[in-house]
Order: sequence, then C-alpha cells, then structure tokens
Amino acid sequence: MTYIKDYTIKDVQDVYDGPGGLLWEAVMGEQIHSGGPEATDALAQMVGLKKDMLICDICSALGAPARHLASKYGVMVKGVDATKTMLVKAAERTKAAKLEHMIEYYEGNAMDLPFKKETFDVVWGQEAWCYVTDKNRLIQEAYRVLKPGGKIAFTDWIITGKISQSELDPLLDTMAFPYMESFEGYQELLKKSGFKVLKALDQTEEYARCFDEYYKKVHVDLKPTILQNFGQDLFDFASNLVTIWQKAAHAHQVGRGLFIAQR
Repeated sequence: MTYIKDYTIKDVQDVYDGPGGLLWEAVMGEQIHSGGPEATDALAQMVGLKKDMLICDICSALGAPARHLASKYGVMVKGVDATKTMLVKAAERTKAAKLEHMIEYYEGNAMDLPFKKETFDVVWGQEAWCYVTDKNRLIQEAYRVLKPGGKIAFTDWIITGKISQSELDPLLDTMAFPYMESFEGYQELLKKSGFKVLKALDQTEEYARCFDEYYKKVHVDLKPTILQNFGQDLFDFASNLVTIWQKAAHAHQVGRGLFIAQR
C-alpha cells in the first residue's frame, strides 16, 4: 500500500507563492528541475519533438521548459499550473522572450485538465508530478487529452530502492510531497491507463550528482545571498533539505525516473 501524507495543492501553492519558489529557482535554475536545459533537451530528443507539434506541459511552473521547447524545437505549448505566482511570472517571461504566440498558460489542476480529449501530440512533465496527490488520475488525464498515437514524456522524483517510512517521512516533509511513486509503479500506472511503455530509465546516479551541486550551492556559493535575502531559518531549512536528499540519492533510495509511453 502506498504511504500517503496529508499534503494538498494548497501546501504546494504556499511553497511556490512564497520564498520557497524563489529559493528553488536560485538553487536549481529557472527550469526548476535537476539537469537543467540539458535534461530538457535529452527528453525532447528521446520523444522526438518536431516543429508545430502541440505540447501539454503539466505543472509548467515558471515556463522555462516551455520557452526552451518552443524556441528550440518550434513546438506550440499549453502549460498548466495551479500556482498563481508561477503563472504570472511565466506569462511575463514568455512575453519578454516574444514567445507568447507559441505558448499559453492555464490555471488548472493536473487531475482535471482544462482541455478536450485527443488534443495534444505530447504530454510533458519535468519533476513536478511528485506534488500530485493522485498520479493514477493524472496519467488517465494525460491519456484522455493525447491524440491516438500521441506520447507522454516525463521525469519525476521517485523511490528507487528500499526506504523505511521513518527515512521517507523527512524527505516528503521538506518538499510537501504527498507521496512519491516508484520506478516500477509509474510503469504500472502507464500500462493500466492503456499506454505502451517505450522507455523507462532510472537516472538516480545523475540525480545524485545534481544534489552534490545543490549542496555546494547552498553551503558555499549562495549561502551569503540566502542568509541576506531569506534569513537563518530558511537557510537552515535549505541546508537540511539538500543534505538529506543528497544522502538518500547516493544510497539509491530516491532518484529521478524518465518515462516515455505511447497512447
């Protein structure tokens, strides 16, 4: 049975409407996922993005991956996010990049997408679905809005090895995750919804190296800035967060999974 904590979309909104969103952008970069633009390119190339494809980016945050995909691959993107601060900033940055003719943002819930069935060529996500309280429903929605033959392509923070509830609890609490899916679990959800799994990669080693970088950023490169702009309490929180996630990643208890499947 999946262990689920009582975190809701409101908790996620509080994080990203507040200083947490600013801190994560400072540590991880504008794309707010491990691996940055290189990871976005790797996923785009694996799924075979082509000019004029229509992409649904679920949990689009600041819109950096959407802008990257639109400008580099010539795709059209509709981003969905539930956090108003992220949506406002995404729209502002997209306008500044002169990409508003290629990208639209919608305030919405990943479990009830505001689109008609069979609309998109690709459903996209990068390391944000760990916040979703019902990933089975999310995958079902992705299937619904995809055209026949369309593909789902996403990465997410996942459980990759043995981890006890007492070890998992503090990890979930630092991120306000209700739960994390496992590497095998995501594949089962995809198959259950009718997808054909084309690729499933455990990318925990690369993920752990990213946390080595985040540890250094928090404790060395960004420490004066974090203390000055956010204060000691948030620095202590960030320090603990990157420390315990770095340790769990190197122990191969948690990591990053990459999944591509076809409707």
